[in-house]
Amino acid sequence: MMNWDDLKLFLTVARYGTMSSAAKQLNIQHSTISRRIRALEKQLGVSLLVRKKGTYHLTDAGIKIERAAARMESEVIGVDGALLGQDLHLVGPLRVTTISIMSSTILMPMFNSFCKNYPEIDLHIVASNTTASLAQREADIAIRSTNAPGETLIGKRVVTVKSTIYGSIEYFKQLKQLKENKQNKNGLKWIGAECCDFHRSWTNQTCGTATHQFNCDDALITVAALREGLGVSFLPCFMGDADSQLERYCDPDPKFDLGLWVLIHPEQKHNARVLAFRNHIINNIENQRHLFEGDTVAG
Repeated sequence: MMNWDDLKLFLTVARYGTMSSAAKQLNIQHSTISRRIRALEKQLGVSLLVRKKGTYHLTDAGIKIERAAARMESEVIGVDGALLGQDLHLVGPLRVTTISIMSSTILMPMFNSFCKNYPEIDLHIVASNTTASLAQREADIAIRSTNAPGETLIGKRVVTVKSTIYGSIEYFKQLKQLKENKQNKNGLKWIGAECCDFHRSWTNQTCGTATHQFNCDDALITVAALREGLGVSFLPCFMGDADSQLERYCDPDPKFDLGLWVLIHPEQKHNARVLAFRNHIINNIENQRHLFEGDTVAG
């Protein structure tokens, strides 16, 4: 009889392509995954994975086992969801996933007021620029900035998150002086923002794929670099407008608009903690609509 835990390890490797990525997702040692998958292959008498150019691919037998494991996973999640759905108490843990730049700025007062309103709920914020899976129970509720929420989720597009190009007031002042003196031939100096796929893609669309003198993979570092006058970068308006040292280079372009979604898994639609947080966060976000949509400029 196959062990579900071993199948779960195999399924994670199949999804992420490498042992190291699977180990990171499951928070266990790389060697443990390798050992247990070898044991599973020995038990079944077939090879499940083959390594090609640094990633693992499924063999024919692996494809069959992967499909069976996915069905088993769905059943396990269904049982968990049914039990969780019966939880009508506003007590216990609640895991919320959202991006770091948002959770540490505009959403933090909303988290604070939720904790005050529901003191017996233990709020866990999973802040990341990668997408946590609600189906895999990595989180109970998601606040996502996207135009394609994905997965089989239920939720609401609450507001539009607008973004545009920001730089420091001093940077733009110096840029204007250089243009007046005809000393600037290259225009804007861009920061190589790698904090998310959106900013990376928008930067490339706007200034091309040229190399940048200063590069970073964190939005808060990008803001600090903007304040120092290292160049310009895209920021969401709720963040750029709130900083008195920064100003917009231009008005937001609709092609850079993203929807802000509050999403839950269908099996969580009766969970009292999830519903309480969903209603709280939607109401608060709607009250701050003008900040997300860049209708007012701070300063």
